[in-house]
Amino acid sequence: MSARARLRRSAAVAFVSAITAGSALLLTACDPSADANAAKSGTVAPGAATGSPSAPASAAPSASASASTTASPSAPASPSSSASAPADRPSATPTKAALNLTKGTGLTISNGTRYVVMDGKVVDFGTVVRDLAWSPDGKHAAFIDGNGNLETSDPDGSHKVLIAKAPSGVTWSHPTWQVYTPDTAEASAVGYPKAKNNLLFTADDRGALRLFGVPAQADAAPKPLSLGTFSDDNVKPLPESGNQWLNAGGRFGSSVYANKNDGQVYLRDDYLRQQGAAVSKGSQPDLSDEGDLVFVRSVDGHDHLFTKTGGYNGPERDITPKATVDYTEPTFSPDGATIAFRAPDGIYTMPAKGGTPKKVSDTVGLPAFRG
Repeated sequence: MSARARLRRSAAVAFVSAITAGSALLLTACDPSADANAAKSGTVAPGAATGSPSAPASAAPSASASASTTASPSAPASPSSSASAPADRPSATPTKAALNLTKGTGLTISNGTRYVVMDGKVVDFGTVVRDLAWSPDGKHAAFIDGNGNLETSDPDGSHKVLIAKAPSGVTWSHPTWQVYTPDTAEASAVGYPKAKNNLLFTADDRGALRLFGVPAQADAAPKPLSLGTFSDDNVKPLPESGNQWLNAGGRFGSSVYANKNDGQVYLRDDYLRQQGAAVSKGSQPDLSDEGDLVFVRSVDGHDHLFTKTGGYNGPERDITPKATVDYTEPTFSPDGATIAFRAPDGIYTMPAKGGTPKKVSDTVGLPAFRG
């Protein structure tokens, strides 16, 4: 039996026996390369406050803001929508009731300002919040602040902790929380990993995209993530550069990420060893606590959402086959039943098994489910 087959078998047993917990789930407004290009060109990301990126916004975003037709910066601009758009196509002129339906959903949306839409309300974090991600228990937020550094805070923006400062010339993005707490039986077993409470993120060092991890504590020192391969025959080393869009999921600390250069989605095991492999063509992946994947893939000129169940060799499915605009930046809800994603005119949700997208907010920003 190959090493990969053994891992699939042990991972399946581990997931079956695991107690499902909420996961840190996030959609970001743009990838690191888009951030860099925006900085060079002087453009501002959709929904971001004008002026200096580190300057606080002058006013909180309205929960019923008018719809934006600006496409996701990670995808080409889409045709403008109309009020008579088909049911499977998001409309740019939704009814008033559809302007902000996040209340009671556990969904938060950050748009690059100091204000975060949270369960139907607007919360002032007191600092620029970019790429917000929740800890699995929902008690702490992690984000990149206006100075480009990694911070954590309470859900209301208080008790901020500076985790680490980004080096000069390096852009950090898309943090995700990696948490593992062994139970009594696991703790007594030989070979089981120690408890983990880490933040993983992407570092763009002048165009070289690499993955890093750091303990979720003040003044910690980030280190590059190990990207080991399986011990199969004729296996090739995994790419060290071009990696981005890292998302951790599940109580064992597994994660997914995409490689900008080869267009592949990679699944990384961090249960006993840091091993992984490519699983499919795509970008912007997310991982549910049950080990399912959702990611973006271009089909006939538009970005569709695909799911993949069963890990490395599981079946794939296009859950947005009728998409006529770009659907990007998907994320699972903590129970894995719902996927939130971004369209050109706002944030939508839909069942993870497929269905009709439902608009929940006109705010064009960064959706994240709070555990």
